[in-house]
Parts: sequence; structure tokens; C-alpha cells
Amino acid sequence: MSLPAPAPPLYLVDASLYVFRAWHSMPADGFHDADGWPTNAVHGFARFVLDLLERERPRHIAIAFDEALDSCFRNALYPAYKANRDPAPAELKRQFAYCKALCAALGLPVLAHREYEADDLIGTALARARGDGFRGVIVSADKDLSQLLGGHDEQWDYARGQRWGAAGVKARHGVHAHQVADYLALCGDAVDNIPGVPGVGSKTAAVLLGHFGSLDAVLDRVDEVAFLRMRGAATVAARLREHREQALLYRRLSTIACDAPLSGAAPPFARSPADAATLSAFADAVGFGPMTRRRLEAACGTTIAGDAAAMADG
Repeated sequence: MSLPAPAPPLYLVDASLYVFRAWHSMPADGFHDADGWPTNAVHGFARFVLDLLERERPRHIAIAFDEALDSCFRNALYPAYKANRDPAPAELKRQFAYCKALCAALGLPVLAHREYEADDLIGTALARARGDGFRGVIVSADKDLSQLLGGHDEQWDYARGQRWGAAGVKARHGVHAHQVADYLALCGDAVDNIPGVPGVGSKTAAVLLGHFGSLDAVLDRVDEVAFLRMRGAATVAARLREHREQALLYRRLSTIACDAPLSGAAPPFARSPADAATLSAFADAVGFGPMTRRRLEAACGTTIAGDAAAMADG
């Protein structure tokens, strides 16, 4: 008897993470567009995308960008959400637009929305693609995205070369994949400015969810918390009673929405042919050198005309 064919992978890329990494790791000097604006993040992001395409040769892929920097639906629920982050400088915002344009020219479906974050777009794309028999490969190191893992899905920390599925989440975070949002609601998430329940750290949150299974069960059976064998159990129980509503709000903030609008792209998120003319003009505009141009040609199977004035590789 033949085994069933494995589910085809849909690669879901958390683009903003890799744009920010390139922005911080690539020197700004020496990378400029025709108007003198820095393009270091574009060069670094292009190298990442090309490397991914060369290694995996994905047939189905979506690149999700964060546009909801201060307009996400979560800000209406909790104005302090991500308020600890400095606004992106104009030099970086310009490069985000370049990175989106690069992906579009390469024939890669791009996801972005003013009210939903990249995590929500990834979650929605994965939920819809599962109905067509796909499994997700989430390219990101963001722990929030682990809550989406199920079945044969996997998450890939590309920079560290680490991959894990739903079964591997507990070893990394101390809770199961389906408990991640509850976990963040309890212990908080400093990256997103979610405070969590005072006095409940990551270890305590893991103990609570290990014993009760969910945030709802913790709150419904809060009288039992004082009798758990953990330090400060009585105090934790009192804090949970006092901050019940806040904990439920924090879970809403931590839960990835899987019903976001996906304008401009739809399952199965198949790659389209690259636009050679647009890629050539783009390479000239951001100063890609001959090596990056050759990689673009190899990745998309087309010829990228070179700019004789381009000397430095990007």
C-alpha cells in the first residue's frame, strides 16, 4: 500500500522581521538609491529572499508586511499596545516600500493591511490554505506565531537554522502551541508592551497552564491556585482575581486573528512569473550590483539588464 503524498508546503514569511534585521546589520554607508536615500535594508532583505528562493524553490509562498504600525485593531482595544516602540524613521519606511516592490516584481504574493499585523495575515493565509490541503512553513523567529502550529506545520528561525513543529513548542517556551496566547496573557510580552498579570512570570504561567490547561480554567478555578505547590501561590491567586478582566484583554491582544482581509492575494498563493523589466529598473534604482543581479536572474529565470555604472554589489 502506497503512503499518502505529503501535504505541499506554503511558505509564510514574516517580512518585517528580516527588513529590520537588515536595517540594523547592514552598514548604511555605500548603499543608496538614485535620490541619495539609504538602501541598506533593501540589499540585506534581497539577499535573504534570494537565499530562501534558491534553497527552497517554493511554488506557494506569501510575504507578509506590517503596515499597522499604529493603526492595528489592537490599539483600539488597548492604546498602550506597542507604544514602547519608536516610530520607524522615514529612511526605513521608504525601504519597506522598496522591499514590497521587490517581492511583487519577483512574482511573490504580498500581504499587507492597515488594520492587521503581519502575524494576522500569516494566520489567515494559513487557515485558508489548510482547506486546500497545504501545510504551513512559517519563516520567522517570533514566538507569537508558534500558536498557529498544528498538524504538519512548522516554524523556521531562518537566521539560526532551527525548525520546529507544534510538538516542539513546549521545549522552547514551556507551554503547548495552543497555549501560547494564554501564556502571553499571563506573563506578558515586553516586546508588544503587554504587561501580563502582576507577579506572574514565565515559569509561573507555565505551571498554571500545565495544571489547568487554559487561561479560562485558571480563572474559573482560581480558588485552587492557592493550593498549588509553587512559591507565592496565595499571592498569585489574589492577583489573578484582581486582574481577571485585564488577563482576558491581554489574551485578545496576544491571539492572532485568522479572519483578516487578504487583499491582492488569495490561496493557494502560487508564485507568478517575475517581471524582468521592473526588476531591471528596480536593480538600477537601489544600486544592486552584478552578483545580486545574477542571483535575481537565476531565481526568476529571466534576464536582468545590468547598469554599467553599478560597481558595488548589493
